[in-house]
Amino acid sequence: MSNDAATAEAEGTAEAATPVPEPIPHGLGASLPPADARAKTEGTFPYAADLWAEGLLWAAVLRSPHPHARIVSIDTTHAREMPGVRAVVTHEDVPGTPLHGRGAHADRPVFASDVVRHHGEPLAAVAADHPDTARMAAAAVIVEYEVLDPVTDPERAFEAEPLHPDGNLIRHIPLRHGDPEAAGEVVVEGLYRIGRQDPAPIGAEAGLAVPRPDGGVELYLASTDPHGDRDIAAACYGLSPEQVKIVVTGVPGATADREDQGFQLPLGLLALKTGCPVKLTATREESFLGHTHRHPTLLRYRHHADAEGRIVKVEAQILLDAGAYADTSSDALAAAVAFACGPYVVPNAFIEGWAVRTNNPPSGHVRGEGAMQVCAAYEAQMDKVAKKLGLDPAEVRLRNVLATGDVLPTGQTVTCPAPVAELLQAVRDFPLPALPKDTPEDEWLLPGGPEGAGEPGAVRRGVGYGIGMVHMLGAEGADEVSTATVKVQDGVATVLCAAVETGQGFTTLARQIVQETLGVDEVHVAPVDTDQPPAGAGCRGRHTWVSGGAVERAAKMVRTQLLQPLAHQFGMSTELLQIADGKITSYDGVLSTTVAEALDGKELWATAQCRPHPTEPLDEAGQGDAFVGMAFCAIRAVVDVDIEIGSVRVVELAVAQDVGRVLNPAQLTARIEAGVTQGVGIALTENLRTPRGLIRHPDLTGYALPTALDTPDIRIVKLVEERDVVAPFGAKAVSAVPVVASPAAVASAVRAATGRPVNRLPIRPQAAVATGT
Repeated sequence: MSNDAATAEAEGTAEAATPVPEPIPHGLGASLPPADARAKTEGTFPYAADLWAEGLLWAAVLRSPHPHARIVSIDTTHAREMPGVRAVVTHEDVPGTPLHGRGAHADRPVFASDVVRHHGEPLAAVAADHPDTARMAAAAVIVEYEVLDPVTDPERAFEAEPLHPDGNLIRHIPLRHGDPEAAGEVVVEGLYRIGRQDPAPIGAEAGLAVPRPDGGVELYLASTDPHGDRDIAAACYGLSPEQVKIVVTGVPGATADREDQGFQLPLGLLALKTGCPVKLTATREESFLGHTHRHPTLLRYRHHADAEGRIVKVEAQILLDAGAYADTSSDALAAAVAFACGPYVVPNAFIEGWAVRTNNPPSGHVRGEGAMQVCAAYEAQMDKVAKKLGLDPAEVRLRNVLATGDVLPTGQTVTCPAPVAELLQAVRDFPLPALPKDTPEDEWLLPGGPEGAGEPGAVRRGVGYGIGMVHMLGAEGADEVSTATVKVQDGVATVLCAAVETGQGFTTLARQIVQETLGVDEVHVAPVDTDQPPAGAGCRGRHTWVSGGAVERAAKMVRTQLLQPLAHQFGMSTELLQIADGKITSYDGVLSTTVAEALDGKELWATAQCRPHPTEPLDEAGQGDAFVGMAFCAIRAVVDVDIEIGSVRVVELAVAQDVGRVLNPAQLTARIEAGVTQGVGIALTENLRTPRGLIRHPDLTGYALPTALDTPDIRIVKLVEERDVVAPFGAKAVSAVPVVASPAAVASAVRAATGRPVNRLPIRPQAAVATGT
């Protein structure tokens, strides 16, 4: 064999052995991986805790050890005199508006001045040249308190002395719908309590403040609403918004915790006072003390039903414990009252809802706020109706479910897709998991695991259901708007939008939108700061809808700029041209070129806004078109319960969800699984205990998050893709509604296994011990 032939054979063998690369996912509907996935898995992704600046000082915050006290005096002399201490600030050093807060209420002080209203409330902050020095100096601030009795029972708040100048009642919503005299043949009642869930961020809460030459300040934060945070900070600092810039650092996930400014505002004050960069990384204890939590809720329900199990009337009282300050409690109450009857047709509803201040830790926005608490209650009521009538729980639900065109108790017609019956039927008909074998190697499958369970013979299996609903975007007249710019140059597209990537996948979605619209493979999403136009907060699926819609509109405007010269050249409209796989073709095949050739060095760009249709506030009777859209989810839970010791193992959760349209299958699956897992925590383990207003065990040892061993098999059995015509792409929010439905489903399954009412979340062992054991 010749050398040339041998070389050719070797090259041929090498070519044959070379695997053909798989095509990169492209455009909407593909599982495009996140651009930052590699950096995050390798630990090189920059979070706020990783930031550094020349001349850096370290901050520490002094927090109140009491939930309620009058401040007699604050002496900072010893702290100021400590070596290495550069500044100490209190309420006297806040030059602008001393109050801040989310929603319609700005009622929380940067630092407590006259009265402490909750455990952990900030009193002073210190900047020093070493973090240990800062902490010691904060501890050296002498505060003389007159300790007061805390109001920790929200029912007492109505009669207690005002805890705040605005009073104890934040909002009252009376909902009136239908005939108050209506009655059913069957009546069931229940009293339910939902505990305080903490967002429990795994990533450290941190921030960096850098003074600017113009007398302003730059804040590097894991903010989810940079423009809102900027405006609040500017008001507190006595500066114009243009003098405060917020740069968003990597957000290590956000389910509420990144929206509290209690530790962010002191940073800017210290930077302005010292003229130096100042950094603060919160300890785990400070994190528990500082950020807001899910609203603990007390719910009283009475359901009337006919002999067939159809709901005739629902009466309910809902009391949300807002803690010391209002924050987003008004919004949470609106959702709780509006969805108090669940995704069911209820011709007559009379709901009273209140949100009150107490001396408990502040409550705020957490996924599914308001909707999650009422779901646990109304689904328990549906189980009671089924039990009293001797009917199958799933069948009772099917006889009452909402559909498109039905009317909510708020008087709003459900115009979006509402395939609730289809979702419930899907999980009901899904095959049940096999029973565990009574063998030693399968002991870990029993409640409590090996060494933790009682006798296998004491284990009972239960099956239960939960159907949840949430609203998308803001509500009650909130102006939802987002702005985005898309630029294309040298075959590379750049997206500028102030929508923060919090783990919901917006940056990936933005890349997919531009890929599909413009046929450009390489798409970059610029970092977020407040020099860009506002995009709003990252919650309730708003960035998929509003910011994604703005990106799509801007990309389509660039598309028109790209295609117009070609369309003019060939005497046709741009609508007759299509872009696919990087190629531009006409409907008749006459024109065929590549996107790269059409660009030919041009720089194209466009800016666009997206603003959904307006909503209106609920009126004095709880009536009004308050929501832009809604999403639904049905979950069937299968649990094993040791009925002698009350331990619970969630075996499987079957999920069917109304998603509108699947934009990224892998991302959507991850969001649903994460939401379900968070719901399991609410159902079984997560409860931040606050005896007499004091946070007990503010750490991840005392606060039990579900681990991999606690997470059940999650089966996504059906995704209903019925597009919402008013939403860009027709997609719906996906992460909140599984959080809403899964705790109710788990509680329903435990009821089925034990025969106990299970009226409190998380489920305590004594509530899962079967009657008579």
